[in-house]
Amino acid sequence: MTSPISNEKKHQALQMAKATQKPGQTKEHTKLIAQGIEKGISEYKKQQKTKARTRDKQRKQSLKIKSSDNQPEEISPMKPTPAPYLPWSLLVLSWMSFIVYIYYF
Repeated sequence: MTSPISNEKKHQALQMAKATQKPGQTKEHTKLIAQGIEKGISEYKKQQKTKARTRDKQRKQSLKIKSSDNQPEEISPMKPTPAPYLPWSLLVLSWMSFIVYIYYF
């Protein structure tokens, strides 16, 4: 899927190639260099488009996460307790208090 190269890109590439032209370099070599520069410009623009797309996707995903965080969650009656160690700690505390009561009273 190659996109046609615009005249502006061709003109810019030719200017760059002429700016870096060495003495004794033929026009054919300069044209080949200009074509390479055109391809480089095209590749650079493709890379920038893909980077922009990925940044946009990440931005949308972060906005989606933030919007879901702001909405209150429904509280279901079957949710487990937030602290599963609480019943065990109460059991241990009650047994310790029972043992202390027996020994000291």
